[in-house]
Amino acid sequence: MDQQTTRTDNSQPQRLADFQTLTEALEYAAQGVTGCNFYDARGQLRTALPYSELRRRARSMAQQLLQLGVKRGDCVALVAGTDPEFIILFFACRYAGLIPFAMPVPVNLGSHDIYVQQLHGLLESGHARVAIAPPEFHTFLAEAARDLERLIWVGTPVELEALPASDRVLPTAGPDEPAYLQFTSGSTRSPRGVVISERAVMSNLQGIVRSGLCVRPGDRCASWLPFYHDMGLVGFVLGPIVSQLSVDYLRTRDFAIRPVQWLRLISRNRCSIAFSPPFGFELCARRVRGADLAELDLQSWRAAGVGAEMIRADILENFAEKLACTGFDPKAFLPCYGLAEASLAVSFPPLGRGLDVMHVNLRAFSERSAVVPIPAHSRKANAFVNCGQPLPHHAVRIVDDEGRPLPDLKLGRVLVRGPSLMDGYLDDPEATCRALGHDGWLDTGDLGYMMEGDLYLTGRGQDVIIVNGRNIRAQDLEELAEMQPEVRMGDSSAFAVRDGNGNPSVVLVVECRLSEPGMRQSLVLRLQRLIYEGFGIHCLVELVASHTLPRTSSGKLSRTAARQGFVERSGWDQQQAADAEQA
Repeated sequence: MDQQTTRTDNSQPQRLADFQTLTEALEYAAQGVTGCNFYDARGQLRTALPYSELRRRARSMAQQLLQLGVKRGDCVALVAGTDPEFIILFFACRYAGLIPFAMPVPVNLGSHDIYVQQLHGLLESGHARVAIAPPEFHTFLAEAARDLERLIWVGTPVELEALPASDRVLPTAGPDEPAYLQFTSGSTRSPRGVVISERAVMSNLQGIVRSGLCVRPGDRCASWLPFYHDMGLVGFVLGPIVSQLSVDYLRTRDFAIRPVQWLRLISRNRCSIAFSPPFGFELCARRVRGADLAELDLQSWRAAGVGAEMIRADILENFAEKLACTGFDPKAFLPCYGLAEASLAVSFPPLGRGLDVMHVNLRAFSERSAVVPIPAHSRKANAFVNCGQPLPHHAVRIVDDEGRPLPDLKLGRVLVRGPSLMDGYLDDPEATCRALGHDGWLDTGDLGYMMEGDLYLTGRGQDVIIVNGRNIRAQDLEELAEMQPEVRMGDSSAFAVRDGNGNPSVVLVVECRLSEPGMRQSLVLRLQRLIYEGFGIHCLVELVASHTLPRTSSGKLSRTAARQGFVERSGWDQQQAADAEQA
């Protein structure tokens, strides 16, 4: 049967997240003609799922979930393929009074044991009572679920639908109960289950669609973001539903292989809202060909959101230059800041402003943590992108290590307060207390500064390398490496290791495709010279094979795991301990 995409010409009055719960939002969206569309790697429509059909199937599967013997508030683990079944199951859980949480699909199907171990840890940490996976991932899930006594049922969506339905009355969700768990990416520590209430996520969604995106009738979304990531789940599954927008999905793996398909979706369906981490824009600019550019019309793209990792202006400027002939407007760039502990978004700049970049003196920044603006294009400069102002009813402040508020242009820890914050980390009151404190301010773990109410992010606190009293950002060393023609974006990781006396040494691990020894040595010496000239430090540079550097389930570089991998390869701990003993 031929399928048609869900429409954008919705006849019902648009409501922008003025609901108390997610199921209430779906009940309203189901009265219109909008919904979800799922595309394959060739850009062909696989499945259209109107919100009316989503509501019907979710309510039906909620009855089958209740037949399993679960209790209200039990957790359900869902392997989050980019498929209709995930969204249906997510809302089935909410209709049944259960708490869903998304688990990743494997980044590399060859890493069987690692993926099974990852699933096992999430099932255990999330206290899952039920676990469901698409058929292609069910074997992994079944293996991961062994010996977990808490689990009462493991299966596929088809197997669940084949079960008899319960005759229990579906409970009504309340705004103060948990809506879902969101596991952190694990880029700086082990993943933690963030408990997000219905009230918190609805507050965040209202801020996003009203203030951040200024959603209007006729808007349409396009996304390749994984459903297990907070930007993919909250931004592009829940966001379209609470504002009754249609959304077009491309699987993450298909985007990675052919990123131009994302651009084609935006062009063909006149999409106006689409977000990506910076590497997605870099991938598009690198892979798009002249023939592709001639076919694209990106004039409809009014909100090109950027977030989820540190934002590099040069990547976005290169994308805008490469795509200029398609009608893409660089003023559509919308650099924003958020994190799972705040549901998703914290700050947005005004729509239509594009990139606002501040260049600061590198030496003052690294030696004194001082933010000294200087003219653009200086050799000794850091460039930081303006991430805008907090959402309504939210606040951001910058504090020093003692918790004292800092004025504008002073680097410090970023704290956030507002109604979108998490209830806490699941079953981890100590970590919750450390993050939220006694005054309700969330310590994000990020570093940044403010200027006239706008927030500038400079990196993660854990990613600052302190050498001889100087603060060196790991990102700066990595960006320097990635400026070399032999190194691709995202193929380097910088961190510090310590010897037996606690003295730090800086390490830069670079994935390198060069095989000729002389060329490899030339790259190492060049990087060491550039780092010394730019930062005044000696650096150990290690070249490794492609796909060596570890990443989180959402694709972020894990410097903690990269450091551990270096230690294991080099025997650093043992060697330094021996050196210290001889000394």
